[in-house]
Amino acid sequence: MAKETEIKLRISPASLATLPEHPVLAARCVGPWQTRELLNRYYDTDDFALANNQVALRIRRDGEQLIQTLKSKGASVAGLSERNEFDWPLKSNRLVLSHLDTSCWPDSLAGLDKKQLKAVFSTDFKRQFAEIRWLRDGVDTVVEVALDQGLVIAGEQQEDICEVELELREGDPAALLELALELAADVALMPCDISKAERGYRLFDANSYSVAAVPAELSADMPLDDAFAAIAWQFLGNSQRLAEQYRFNGHWKLLEQWLQQLVNLRALLASLGQAVPRPSSNILRLQLDALINDWRARIQAGADDQATREAAPLAFANELSDNRWGVFSLRMALWLQNKEWQHKRTARGSRQGAATLQNWLLQFLKDEAQALQVHRYMRQPEDLAEQTPRIERLLAWLQTARQLTDLVDSDRLFGSLRELHALALQPLDAELLVLRREHLGSVLTLNAWKQLVR
Repeated sequence: MAKETEIKLRISPASLATLPEHPVLAARCVGPWQTRELLNRYYDTDDFALANNQVALRIRRDGEQLIQTLKSKGASVAGLSERNEFDWPLKSNRLVLSHLDTSCWPDSLAGLDKKQLKAVFSTDFKRQFAEIRWLRDGVDTVVEVALDQGLVIAGEQQEDICEVELELREGDPAALLELALELAADVALMPCDISKAERGYRLFDANSYSVAAVPAELSADMPLDDAFAAIAWQFLGNSQRLAEQYRFNGHWKLLEQWLQQLVNLRALLASLGQAVPRPSSNILRLQLDALINDWRARIQAGADDQATREAAPLAFANELSDNRWGVFSLRMALWLQNKEWQHKRTARGSRQGAATLQNWLLQFLKDEAQALQVHRYMRQPEDLAEQTPRIERLLAWLQTARQLTDLVDSDRLFGSLRELHALALQPLDAELLVLRREHLGSVLTLNAWKQLVR
C-alpha cells in the first residue's frame, strides 16, 4: 500500500498549455516533460456501493501496462488530499477479484458480492508530467507535476477534465501548497477537492458530491489553537466544495452558502484577540473583505432580482478566471498548515491559545453578547448594521461549538441570531425597523441569552 499526497488545481486549457514553460517549474525540472495517454474504467455495483463507502476501484491502461487500483478516501481539504492506494499489475483488462482481500478491502463492504462489480464510467485523458526538485529549508523536495486534459464519460453524459496535479514524492506536504501558491500568482488556479471518480459519479447524480467538508472534531478540553485550526479548515473546505459544485450546476443556494463560508472565516479570524494577532492574518482579512464585499452586494441584489441570479454563474466563472480566489484559498491553507498565527505572538497570546476551548468559549460568548448592547439597539434599530461583525463572530462559534456550552437553548439562540443578522443586512425601511426591534426583543427572552449577559 502507498499513501498518496497531492493537490488538485482546476485550470483553463489555455493556461494549462503554458505551464511547462512557467519559470517556477522550468527552473526546478530535472528531466524532460513526458506525455502518456491514460484510459481508466471505474467499477462499482448498480447501487454504487463502493462510492457510498468512499472507495474507488479502476483499471488503468497506461501504454502497454494494465494496472488495477483501489483507493480509499482519506483526509482532504482545500484540494490537498491524502489517500490510501493499492496497485496491482494485470495481464488482461479484467478485474482480479482475488486482489480485493481483507488486506485492502474495507470492513464496511465485507458482505458485498464482488461479482456484481461492473464498469460504470470512464476517465480518459492525456497527461503531461515531469519531476521537479528543489531544496526547501535544506531538505530535498521532490514533486511530480501532472497536467491532465480529457473527458469523464458516464453513459451519454460527459465533463471536461483540465487540471494540474501536484503529487509529493519527497518532503513536507506544505511544499505542495507553497508551489501551488507560486504558480497561482501568475495563473488562475482553483484548488479543487474533487477526484476524477467523484466527477464520474456526479454525472449520474449531481447531489452525490457532498458540499460539506468533514466537520471539525471538537472537545471541551482541547486547546483553543487546535479548535481554531479545525474550524478554519472546515470552513475553508466547505468553501472549496461549494465553489466547485456551484461552478458545475449554478444553483443559487450554493452561491449563498459559499459566501457564508467566507463570512464565517472572516469572523473566525477576528475572534481570538491576541491568540491570533491581527498582523499575522492581515493579508487574509484584506482578501476576504474584497471577496465578501463584491459577492455580498451581488447576492443581496439577487434576492429580489431574477436577472441577477441568472447572470451569477457567468460572473462566478469570471471570478474563477481571475487568480484572487485561488490565491486566497492556497494562502489560507498554507497559513493554517504552517500555524502562522502562532509565530511572533506575545506570551499572553500563547497562553490564550493554550486555554481549553470550553473555558475560553463561554467567556468569549459572554463578552460578545454583552458588547452587542441589545437594549440600545431596541431603541435605535436603524443602527443595528454596525453590529454585523459582532453577530457574525457569535454565529461562527455557535454554529460549530455550541454543543460544548451549558447554554440551555443554544440552538434557539443560534437561530435567532441568524435571523437578526439577515435583518441587519437588509436596506432600511419602516417595516424593517419594526422587525429588527421585534427580533431584538425575542433574543432578550431566550434563557441562553440571559445566561450570557447576567
